[in-house]
Amino acid sequence: MIRVVIVDDQALVREGLRALLGRADDIEVVGEAADGNDAVRVVERTEPDVVLMDIRMPGTDGITATRRILGASPSTRIRVVVLTTFDSDDNILDAIGAGATGFLVKDSAPEELRTAVRIVAAGEAMLSPTVTRRVMQAAARSPRVRGTEMLSVLTEREREILAEVGRGLSNDEIGRELFISPTTVRTHVTRILAKLQARDRANLVAIAFRTGLVPPTDP
Repeated sequence: MIRVVIVDDQALVREGLRALLGRADDIEVVGEAADGNDAVRVVERTEPDVVLMDIRMPGTDGITATRRILGASPSTRIRVVVLTTFDSDDNILDAIGAGATGFLVKDSAPEELRTAVRIVAAGEAMLSPTVTRRVMQAAARSPRVRGTEMLSVLTEREREILAEVGRGLSNDEIGRELFISPTTVRTHVTRILAKLQARDRANLVAIAFRTGLVPPTDP
């Protein structure tokens, strides 16, 4: 069973998410919280696999709570999926920096919600094309870091794969683009994560844009 904690300041939203997740045989909601501080306490008590985290809440917001939850133990297996409304949230890069692994629009279809939980519980990042475009827009407004120095630890092939990750491609899609197997892509991604000391694939997307490896104007 995939153990989930729901964090949102609106009781109706929490109730709706619980009902949708409850229809899956492999997902169990083990706790709820209405603010960031409560979220940290609930997560410590229940030890979930996945936290569905609202960004905008009174008091301690979702980004701060995510940072506290994931910073408590660098080796934690907990994954955070940020609940957002892309029309108003400009915090995608901040959420990635805090360690969020997935992003989900609050009015997503029920099966998309359940799929997102399963994807991040399996250790993958949930980055839709919409999220990738949002990262591009945020990166265009953010100060760039010195990509030459940061990316110097990567081989030419690893930089090539990082660029494709930044564009939102899956391992299978990258393999088709570069004529290599998905297993080989996965091996390269693992090495890139280690070399850049990145937490997960979502963090790699942000790095690809912040270093200029992928121009924000790319499609």
